[in-house]
Amino acid sequence: MPNAPLSACLLRLSALGDVTHVVPLVRTLQAAWPHLRLSWVIGRGEHRLLEGLPGVDFVEYDKKSGLAGMRALRGELRQRLGAAQRFDALLQMQVAARANLLSAFIPATRRIGYDRSRSKDGHGLFVNERIPDRPGIHVLDAIGSFCEPLGLRQTEVRWNLPVPLDARGWARAQWPDDGTPTLLISPCSSHVLRNWRADRYAAVADHAASRGWRVVLCGGRSELERQTTDAILAAMQRPALDLVGKDTLKQLPALLERGQLLMTPDSGPMHIANAMGTKVLGLHAASNPARSGPYSDLRYCVDRYDDASRRYLKRPASELRWGTKIEHEGVMDLVTVDDAVAAFERYVADHPPSKHRSS
Repeated sequence: MPNAPLSACLLRLSALGDVTHVVPLVRTLQAAWPHLRLSWVIGRGEHRLLEGLPGVDFVEYDKKSGLAGMRALRGELRQRLGAAQRFDALLQMQVAARANLLSAFIPATRRIGYDRSRSKDGHGLFVNERIPDRPGIHVLDAIGSFCEPLGLRQTEVRWNLPVPLDARGWARAQWPDDGTPTLLISPCSSHVLRNWRADRYAAVADHAASRGWRVVLCGGRSELERQTTDAILAAMQRPALDLVGKDTLKQLPALLERGQLLMTPDSGPMHIANAMGTKVLGLHAASNPARSGPYSDLRYCVDRYDDASRRYLKRPASELRWGTKIEHEGVMDLVTVDDAVAAFERYVADHPPSKHRSS
């Protein structure tokens, strides 16, 4: 392709789900330009998840380091660039004020950012080109369109997350490969108002166990996740395997890959599981699954977003600005146990035992 870039820098610091959405864009760029020198400015935890992604030079930025960290980042990038001194293109895929300011410290000729409808916090001051304005699309497709000003189109979505063999070995050791279908539950989002009640998780888990399923709880090491998990286990009538806080970010994709179905609110594990090929029973009321649900398959999600819009914002979801969050106290109570059980049964109906993926 004439005028193909020789180097490009991606700026997306967080969060786990969003950086997972960036990986297909990386695959698109690499397929078109195998010799493209690709750097990615990223957060520390997100780097741990994606470390080892072939052909990508990661540069960590600590959000707590402030302006001093931004100046240090600029020096590190220029040292890595050598004689070139500037990237041919910067893909500025985060609109928060900190990320916008950080982008000013990344030397680049073309500075590609979001369209005006998605811009905020002065984003337009830091870019000189924009992606197409396409309302009503999934976050992953919006991120994928960052290659379009460069003359490409993302026509295929491929993840192939870097999962080491030892991580898969750890995941295989957590329960026997005996043909029992497994329901994974990752109960917490970092956005607290997206989270569901523990007794409701317990009720659905007990229903799955009564249908012959294994139930496995997974999650991070935060106090909220530990307390939520303890409350779920206390409310359950049947046993479950508790792996909360026991895996690393490298082991998490391998763990999610072993399950047949993951039940979770709008969260990072939702998108990692989807990338690993695991179906998701997503719990949505605070956010729109059409925008931020599991990209590959929404059939097993609970969608109470329109109900939330009518109750809390007094108008249907179709009248909201695309991407509006309805993170109000009690909004997730609109998702009932019956809703989640019905979603679980939809999966069971579509996947009789002979059709389960092997672990």
